[in-house]
Amino acid sequence: MKNRKILLTEKEIPEKWYNIVHDMPNKPLPPLHPGTKEPIGPEALAPLFPMELIKQEVATEKWIDIPEEVRDAYKLWRPTPMFRAYELEKALDTPAKIYYKYEGVSPSGSHKPNTAIAQAYYNRQEGVKRITTETGAGQWGSALSFACQHFGIECEVYMVKISYEQKPYRKIMMNTWGATVHASPSNRTQAGRQILAENPDSPGSLGIAISEAVERAASDDNTKYALGSVLNHVLMHQTVIGQEAAIQMEKAGDLPDIVVAPFGGGSNFAGISFPFLRLNLEEGKNIRCIASEPSSCPKLTRGVFRYDFGDTAGMTPLLPMYTLGHTFVPAPIHAGGLRYHGAGVVVSQLLRDKLIEAVAHDQVECFEAGIKFARAEGIIPAPETNHAIATAIREAEKCKQEGVSRTILIHLCGHGHFDLGAYENYLSGHLVKHEITSAEIEAALAKIDTPMID
Repeated sequence: MKNRKILLTEKEIPEKWYNIVHDMPNKPLPPLHPGTKEPIGPEALAPLFPMELIKQEVATEKWIDIPEEVRDAYKLWRPTPMFRAYELEKALDTPAKIYYKYEGVSPSGSHKPNTAIAQAYYNRQEGVKRITTETGAGQWGSALSFACQHFGIECEVYMVKISYEQKPYRKIMMNTWGATVHASPSNRTQAGRQILAENPDSPGSLGIAISEAVERAASDDNTKYALGSVLNHVLMHQTVIGQEAAIQMEKAGDLPDIVVAPFGGGSNFAGISFPFLRLNLEEGKNIRCIASEPSSCPKLTRGVFRYDFGDTAGMTPLLPMYTLGHTFVPAPIHAGGLRYHGAGVVVSQLLRDKLIEAVAHDQVECFEAGIKFARAEGIIPAPETNHAIATAIREAEKCKQEGVSRTILIHLCGHGHFDLGAYENYLSGHLVKHEITSAEIEAALAKIDTPMID
């Protein structure tokens, strides 16, 4: 029988996080103050984050030590398994070799606890009593709820309203771990009330939910804010995934030609791809790293690179990123974790420098891919993950057409057990294709009143 599963031991859990900024040929541009539009220093982030996370955010050293208490917590689910997708290869009749790194074995069912545990740990070390955050599909909110419970911290979550309604069991997960959860936009914050006054039926967005969570944290000295993607310290924490994957690929006697992951704000993609990009930057390898995003929220493939706010209300620093505009509200697609208007600063710079690639998929194509994967490999993927699977299938079909064998590594970042309503919509024929129009993008971009980048 073919060996499908590639396992590691607890001793092989990484001891350091990888900071790709050290190796980037062009470093990220600095964040700007939302009022003065001047570059800001680490002190500007102090009201929201504990100092150790701020140090990581601006760090330039290549490796950051993982605290032993964080590594001990990781042992609840790490190292995560890697599989060779023999059955999917057979179903596609492709000469490509397909592997997937599976993060759905974590307590909350996705990759998100890798940074949630780290962030909760550093907040606990600084004596923080409460953490606020936003969540799209609920994966980040549930991960942070689990982490806060682990370290004895209160957790308050603002969940994008459309996901709050579509995915009630994610809310119950968060409640089970002791968190309070509010549908966003809400009446609890000035930002939420303003959005509701303009549009009482707003489905919400990650940008709106971020505004609410940031407002709550900034108004209380005992409360800090945690972000599940976008920022460099978050991306860095996720590199445990790619570091493990590199060891597993070596054990399999292979090296990926293509690494593909879903893309919302960047942590998912960064976690699997950055350690392989290191091989490109350090050793001259030519591994293609592809970020896969929804065609209804295509900031990498159809957005612009310029300074923009990370939130809808304009409370965060201005960040240099690929964006559709901070007021952009994506369509209520089922991949709620990818409904974010902007991309992380580090990922944006890598794309600008053509060191990574990006593609977009319609949600119907993604669910077709997810169903094909589930029927071949047995795991029902999260809707976000289906984007990476769709990209991998495209690449595998190219291999068949060209008669060449390439090795493809998929980041299977979470399971879809709480997303079965979306699968029901697809299987019943009620899931519709959605691709944002050029006119909609132009209208959203026209509202950006922030500094241009040469």
